[in-house]
Amino acid sequence: MVSGVLNYTIRGDAGLEPLAASSPFVTILLLLTVLAVATAIAGAWVTSLPAVSRRVVPFSGAVLVLIALGWIWPELAASFGWPEAAAILAAGIAVVWVIDRYLYPVCPTCAHTHDHEGCSTRLHGFASPLVFAVAVHSLFDGWALVAGSAALGRALTIAVAVHKIPEALAASVILRAALRSRRAAIAWAAATQMMMLVGGLLERAAAPRLSPSWFAGVLALAGGTFLYLGAHAMHGEWKRRTAAQPTT
Repeated sequence: MVSGVLNYTIRGDAGLEPLAASSPFVTILLLLTVLAVATAIAGAWVTSLPAVSRRVVPFSGAVLVLIALGWIWPELAASFGWPEAAAILAAGIAVVWVIDRYLYPVCPTCAHTHDHEGCSTRLHGFASPLVFAVAVHSLFDGWALVAGSAALGRALTIAVAVHKIPEALAASVILRAALRSRRAAIAWAAATQMMMLVGGLLERAAAPRLSPSWFAGVLALAGGTFLYLGAHAMHGEWKRRTAAQPTT
């Protein structure tokens, strides 16, 4: 992962010239967005097959956890330090937990009152928070790519490309397991990845006006949601497999 991207971004660096439409980084941003959208669509389509879905849903949950710990946490740490970044990320998890417990059932499948056998979607309730988290994360990917282009160049492009494919695939797999319609899963998966392009286009206009705390809060909430949903996706599959094992 590339450290310091968040630190570079939140300073704004208003002295940089806006990227022209012909800039190579605009082309790279478009290509990476197309790649992420295509990966998300493929993931949502393939996992419509029940046999495939059963195998990749827990793996996709693990990918979301790894992205939160291996990408979002280091980005926060580059600006605030590792202990502070861990506390910020923990605060994001706490916010998601409070929403799940008192405002909106983020993970109704985890409740004892949920009818697992009668539920038509394996990860019922995951769609809305996951769409939010992936959209925020994708927006920041595009934002960071444009903001760090002058300073970090090819290294940042490679880092974003390397993590976008598993992220887009994991998110679309879980979205498909959370929605009844394959068409809806494909549409939402593609829309969340398109936010990467939006983030890149917004960077030059908004960066000088935003504070570090704004970025920290948004990233913490996205990272906390990834950790919360990813862990529950793995735990839910573990419970299903444990329940399916014959007792002796």
